[in-house]
Amino acid sequence: MSGHQETGGDASLVCAFAVTDSTPDDVDLVAPGHEEGGPLRVLDAGGLSVVVQDVPVALFGEAALRERLERPAELERCARAHHRGVEAAARRGAAVPLPLATLYRGDGAARRAVAARAAEFGALLDLLGDRTEWAVKAHAAEAAPGDAEPAGDGGGGRAYLGRASARNRARQDAHGRALAEAEAVDAELRRFAVAATRHRPQGERLTGRRAPQLLNAAYLVDDAARPAFTRALERIAGRGGAVTIDASGPWVPYSFARAAPAADPERTGAGA
Repeated sequence: MSGHQETGGDASLVCAFAVTDSTPDDVDLVAPGHEEGGPLRVLDAGGLSVVVQDVPVALFGEAALRERLERPAELERCARAHHRGVEAAARRGAAVPLPLATLYRGDGAARRAVAARAAEFGALLDLLGDRTEWAVKAHAAEAAPGDAEPAGDGGGGRAYLGRASARNRARQDAHGRALAEAEAVDAELRRFAVAATRHRPQGERLTGRRAPQLLNAAYLVDDAARPAFTRALERIAGRGGAVTIDASGPWVPYSFARAAPAADPERTGAGA
């Protein structure tokens, strides 16, 4: 455990990444965390461990941080740094990721905030132990070039409207089949998971695809069940059909860690 003292003055804040019930070794803490801060270190919080880092107020104070996080490149950089800290905490066992930019005015404030919620963190650590998260997204299959809307070839206005109506019905039918298939994928994968959650589907700006995203789900999978889960993913992805599947994992189970810090007078207002 670090012998770091309570932060004095306004020189720095304590950024907390994750809570764990297994103490990371020094080798686990070589990740840089936020480039602007000090080395990662561990606080003892009443039987739990908190991976933290000292960061400068000039960059992580409420106004400065809020302005930085409004810039996409800075938001991504901060998110990657936060993930490095969470991964460092999770290398020896289950860890509860804290929200991005969870900041306190000193070690004591961070310890007290975690210790006050020890029962909640303990329950989450029991849930997440020996389990990982898998992310699965399903998109409607891209239309083949031959399925593009054909040019009109005469026949008058009524014939044109008839063709347009038929194409519209065909698109609706295809979308309905894709939706049903995406739901079937979700139901099949839930059989191999301890828990599952659905996120809001992402739009074209985030996915880079014109085909709509129909499923954006996360699955909490026992380590022992991982082979069966990945075989199911391979089977689903390989059979084609009305949807295409993108899957990634294993990840630290962010989607199943619901311990957002409660209001705390010793916590700064900069957390996101």
